[in-house]
Amino acid sequence: MKSITILIADDHTLVRETWSFILSTYPRFTVIAACGTGEEAVELAKQLRPDIVIMDINLPGMNGIEATALIRKYAPGAKLVAVSLHTQPAYAQKMMQNGASGYVTKSSGREEMVKAIEEIFLGKKYICNNIKEIIAEQMMYSEGQQKGIHSLTTREMEIIALVRKGDTSKEIAASLNLAAKTVEVHRYNILKKLKLKNSVELVAYMNKQSLV
Repeated sequence: MKSITILIADDHTLVRETWSFILSTYPRFTVIAACGTGEEAVELAKQLRPDIVIMDINLPGMNGIEATALIRKYAPGAKLVAVSLHTQPAYAQKMMQNGASGYVTKSSGREEMVKAIEEIFLGKKYICNNIKEIIAEQMMYSEGQQKGIHSLTTREMEIIALVRKGDTSKEIAASLNLAAKTVEVHRYNILKKLKLKNSVELVAYMNKQSLV
């Protein structure tokens, strides 16, 4: 079975070394290089022609979005997995439009990264579970065009219940097994749907509605 060659581009040395170590424990993966800038990633991709490039979006100088487009131009055989702290679907969309085949947040686990690499190597697309959940909820909201409490999803109601208890986003994330960033996105969407300014107004609103 052919070894999958991998190039890692991330501006944090510890992150590069950690992913290199983790992926090297899989016999099928071979990490052939790692770098910290978009410019280096483009040059290494042109020279080494890796099967997979793990591309951080927030790189100094040339960012990951720009680097992705150039790698697709100069090393078309390479497939890219975008990695970012951002859980907003718009970032995933932008990376995919510029040539990435997948998007994984930095809160995703090792198993999800491995799955992304394997599926993308086979020519498939991959979006991590965090992003898919947010997209699904946005689609439900836009299709239903419901207003007020009726526009809230089950997940949002779970988060509201924990907000009313006084839990922080970090505590909510731990309780629901979500990334803290994902919880923040949900809280933002809740306030937007209900046309409220902050958590204090949210608690008061829900108390008035006599909902848990």
